[in-house]
Amino acid sequence: MLSAELKSQIQGAYSRFLEAKGLKPRYGQRLMIAEVAKVLGDIPVDDEGRRTGEPAVVAVEAGTGTGKTVAYSLAAIPAAKAAGKRLVIATATVALQEQIVHKDLPDLMRNSGLSFSFSLAKGRGRYLCLSKLDLLLQEGQAQSATAQLFEEEGFRIDVDEASQKLFSEMIEKLAGNRWDGDRDAWPTAIEDADWARLTTDHSQCTNRHCPNFQQCAFYKARDGMTKVDVIVTNHDMVLADLALGGGAVLPDPRDTLYVFDEGHHLPDKAIGHFAHFTRLRSTADWLGQIDKNLTRLLAQNPLPGELGRLIEQIPELARELRTQQQFMSAACEQLADFRPGEDMEGRERPRHRFVGGIVPAHLREQGIELRKGFSRLSDLLTRLTELLKEAMDGEAGVGAASHQAEEWYPLFGSLLARAQGNWELWGAFSAEDPEDSPPMARWLTLVENGALHDIEVNASPILAAETLRRNLWNVAFGALVTSATLTALNSFDRFRMRAGLPKNAVTAVVPSPFAHAEAGLLRVPDLKADPRDAQAHTAAIVRELPRLVEGARGTLVLFSSRRQMQDVFDGLDRDWRKRVLIQGNLSKQETLNKHKARVDDGESSVLFGLASFAEGVDLPGAYCEHVVIAKIPFAVPDDPVEAALAEWIEARGGNPFMEIAVPDASLRLVQACGRLLRTEQDRGTITLLDRRVVTQRYGKAILNALPPFRREIE
Repeated sequence: MLSAELKSQIQGAYSRFLEAKGLKPRYGQRLMIAEVAKVLGDIPVDDEGRRTGEPAVVAVEAGTGTGKTVAYSLAAIPAAKAAGKRLVIATATVALQEQIVHKDLPDLMRNSGLSFSFSLAKGRGRYLCLSKLDLLLQEGQAQSATAQLFEEEGFRIDVDEASQKLFSEMIEKLAGNRWDGDRDAWPTAIEDADWARLTTDHSQCTNRHCPNFQQCAFYKARDGMTKVDVIVTNHDMVLADLALGGGAVLPDPRDTLYVFDEGHHLPDKAIGHFAHFTRLRSTADWLGQIDKNLTRLLAQNPLPGELGRLIEQIPELARELRTQQQFMSAACEQLADFRPGEDMEGRERPRHRFVGGIVPAHLREQGIELRKGFSRLSDLLTRLTELLKEAMDGEAGVGAASHQAEEWYPLFGSLLARAQGNWELWGAFSAEDPEDSPPMARWLTLVENGALHDIEVNASPILAAETLRRNLWNVAFGALVTSATLTALNSFDRFRMRAGLPKNAVTAVVPSPFAHAEAGLLRVPDLKADPRDAQAHTAAIVRELPRLVEGARGTLVLFSSRRQMQDVFDGLDRDWRKRVLIQGNLSKQETLNKHKARVDDGESSVLFGLASFAEGVDLPGAYCEHVVIAKIPFAVPDDPVEAALAEWIEARGGNPFMEIAVPDASLRLVQACGRLLRTEQDRGTITLLDRRVVTQRYGKAILNALPPFRREIE
């Protein structure tokens, strides 16, 4: 039972918040506060404050307009403080992360009477590396001679005039305490290419050995995190921390209450975290560079002791591995039947998938040999980096002076990271899957590498359930997962399977405050064309679209395929085409800004978009009065991870279409419909140009899972 003290603290904070803001309580928001408080505010603990018994996990689907951030913060902050734990709020997008830090939490502090501190936790890649900046700004480049040898590893040191100006300005602002080294706090946008030269990753960072360690922006920010009650971060950072055993960058999971906002992304993010890939041609080129660079390095610097002996072994091993890579490349080219296909964003991805994740014996054997070779390379480079750390500590007899070791460590660290990446990939690619577990998906992708083609070798888990169960749910003090779309076909089954939710996890759906039936109309016209006949369906859309969207100021038309989107655009009347902004011509943000500017000027504007426009795009009021959905968004049939999952379900006697394809499509359709109503004042129409929702058996379930708009079905 929730203690009376905690209950009254949460209720009091909510009442004060509503009163201060002049708001009325929302039914869905109150319900969500109660659900979260019930699970996270009453976790049994032992004498040391550690959770006892079953995992404490709650999943809440809360529709748009519920005020999720306020609801979970009001319940989880007092619950975490009462238990002596830290609260980590993780989002899937930067936009929401910034909104929580800059708007929602300050607003809550001002108006609820709750007292708490918070900070934003970002990965190392968002912060400046002072040592890199020093290196780039050195007048003479004598000290960077070694970096010249590793140019393709990102250690390019030629600095043009514009970069020189930028880097000098950074040093001045840092010295004057007018910048803290955070990329997002720099007054203007920094090009990715420039920033890549200024930041580092854990494999290149010399940590406390760095002469700039005391001034390091990343470690200062990380230090600040140890003192706050609430940490706002992203899913990737939580998963990276858990992969390192938990407590490496963020607090120990056993002392943490987690909130995963935009939580429907969590299973896919977790899969991505444990997926591996390598490119055959570019890795062979890289191995050739290592051979050449280290042979040259040894010629320039006769290295005594173990350091020299280790470096001497690498060129020969790199040559052997390069030959093996070339054999593997030839074998893949011979075997692969690269079928054309699009991913969900409409990019062409010619692939060869290994059915059931089973790789032919001769490729597996070559993969095992490559794994052994990269294992040896990783071992050599690990020992090398350890020796360089010893040299940085001033230990004699290593074979390098401390200043030399400091310069070399990032270079060899980056080689080690790449060698380990290849070792992990070949391990996953050539392993035999245990019989009772889901297999890995394994496939080859043909990619462009400059003027040449390269083959990308991929291995990925097909479900993150076991990983999340083991690393997150079972170890965390408690966790909430929330999103506007956690259910599919009105059930949590899909999310439970993909996220591995514990059996005892509490699930709840709280209603949106939107009056869908009054605010929106769902139309399903009869185009007299089956969406499975792409040509006829496209022709029908071209014919009917101008009439369908007449009168709307802002319209969003969503497609499942880039080809159909382009064909519809090309088929439209030239004058009508002028009002269309098509995804891909400009950046997403520029496209949306241009659309808004047109509507603001009183013009009609039509956006054509793919999957990334069906979720997370916020176009309130006149910016989106009509959403047109070309067809039910079934997954691209040749997605290798989904295809392997479908095979596995079928092999176990299941029906992948009904268990995977239909729930997934239903979820995407709900997300697409979510673009229409963004505020309680919004009004508009959704038109679905796919009559399978009324003609097919599964269609009724998809239709009934949509928000309760008024319906007009021809």
